[in-house]
Amino acid sequence: MAAFLDAAGPFLVGREAEHCLTLGVASNLVADPDPAAEPPYLSVVTDRGTVVFAVLWTPPWQVVLSACDHPGAVSLVVADLAGRSMVGVHGPTEVARSFVADRSARTGEAVRLLLRERVFQLSTVTRPHGVPGTLRHARPSDRDHLIGWLIAFEREAIGEATPRDPGDWIDRSLGGQGSRLYVWDDDGPVSVCGVSGRTPNGIRIGPVYTPPGLRRRGYASACVAAVSQAQLDAGRRFCFLFADIANRTSVHVYETIGYAPVSDVAVYRFDLP
Repeated sequence: MAAFLDAAGPFLVGREAEHCLTLGVASNLVADPDPAAEPPYLSVVTDRGTVVFAVLWTPPWQVVLSACDHPGAVSLVVADLAGRSMVGVHGPTEVARSFVADRSARTGEAVRLLLRERVFQLSTVTRPHGVPGTLRHARPSDRDHLIGWLIAFEREAIGEATPRDPGDWIDRSLGGQGSRLYVWDDDGPVSVCGVSGRTPNGIRIGPVYTPPGLRRRGYASACVAAVSQAQLDAGRRFCFLFADIANRTSVHVYETIGYAPVSDVAVYRFDLP
């Protein structure tokens, strides 16, 4: 991991918001490695000594692609990964499209577009007013709520389950490992916001979830705004997040708080032929 960050770090940080997922996953692997996990795939493509493409893959999750403006670089990685099974890819729209088209042509795998997302960056928070409740750290007593909310979030936001065990993920978080979870409390937990994936100058916000029956009361806005402000107060220059482009409500909430759009991302899934 150190060699990957030494080689790719300046390239990734040069477009930090676009690469916040790669940088964040890399920092998590350094700070909180899982000895039972399959070793990650780490790759850089260079042109005359300059990095033009970087790829990080932590099976069984999707392959995470960097931005890439260099013709042919994507095909080199696709060829290098030939013969290895993967669930899908996450990356800048055109780069991800190029990757899955190339791989599908080589393997015959069917591919489907799962999600279109937009990367947002914030440096100054606009706090909403008049929302009842307060922000607090998640507690063990919130565990059942959080597990149910995480499952519901993945079904709603992604449309399918992810490889992680929701109970284990929540337990690790409550134990101080992995993502840090915050709850907006209004006579009980009403919304949750996670923080994970530190980058050199920032951190990633998410997941964000409010149960349907508690929406349209400003809870998510207040929760995300307060969590984001706490990260800035802790010395981070930026907060980043990914939002489903089709979810206009979420996009509006984030923009109102102060998140500005940076670039678009596509998430694809492979299916066996």
